[in-house]
Amino acid sequence: MARLPIRPRRNRRSEAVRTLVRETALSPGDLICPLFVTDGGKAPVASMPGVFRLPRADAVKEAKEIQKLGIPAVALFPALAGSLKDPLAKESVNPKGLLQRTVRDLKEAVPDLCVITDVAMDPYSSDGHDGVVRDGRIVNDETLPILAAMAVSQAEAGADVVAPSDMMDGRVAAIRAALDERGFTEVGILAYSAKYASAFYGPFRDALDSAPKHGDKKTYQMDPANVREAIREVELDVAEGADVVMVKPALPYLDVVAAVRAAVNVPVAAYHVSGEYAMVKAAGQLGWLDAAAAMRESLVSIKRAGADMILTYAAREVAEAL
Repeated sequence: MARLPIRPRRNRRSEAVRTLVRETALSPGDLICPLFVTDGGKAPVASMPGVFRLPRADAVKEAKEIQKLGIPAVALFPALAGSLKDPLAKESVNPKGLLQRTVRDLKEAVPDLCVITDVAMDPYSSDGHDGVVRDGRIVNDETLPILAAMAVSQAEAGADVVAPSDMMDGRVAAIRAALDERGFTEVGILAYSAKYASAFYGPFRDALDSAPKHGDKKTYQMDPANVREAIREVELDVAEGADVVMVKPALPYLDVVAAVRAAVNVPVAAYHVSGEYAMVKAAGQLGWLDAAAAMRESLVSIKRAGADMILTYAAREVAEAL
């Protein structure tokens, strides 16, 4: 027998030992569950197996169940009829709008649940972009007051955290100023600070019918080739008042998650996006891998890279397994 005083395998010899030396632990408290809400009936999202557009009553029921599993937060995304969309996203500030009604329902039914709302024009825009479109260009400064008013409307409905996902320059400062001016000093901002122009968003856009009607989002979402730019973005958002910063997507950008974690002292979120979820589910349906194990491994890797919280469509199933 070889004389090996150092044998790393000793720390892997049994499940009990592996548990004791495990460096990263995933828990339901790390997860945020995105919910698609609709004024229509419950309907599956074809490209996201196991995910549904939910009427408000079903969203409340789902929220109650996931809270019992230890998941502390939901992130809401409204799926609106085309008739409610226009170039300036006016429906986004309707106090009787779908999102606002859903927030009120959730805060009444599950008051201790953290309700996070998406601040972006695309679910409400007839152009499908996150900003105002002028002559084929997405204009930045004209978009900021719309986003600020949207955030205030969501706060008035009871949102605990608003999450600007638009990637307009200066939007965190504009939203923070508007919230504070209206007395919502305790409403947090979770900024989509390093949001990439990714090919992994397709199923999400199917769920909300929010794909751009023309062009793409590359003039405001980040180039997938860049990481130093991500640090610049998160530092700007922190300086403007962001309480949490986010990297989106997660798995193809684990290096960015790690770099952001090292660069800032605020909590870091990562979004395990629709395409990442759908790939694992599709491969599982084909029998090519163990989807449940692959999903948990994916989320552990995101946390290991430095994420404090993870938005994932697998939140419920993973929490049940944990």
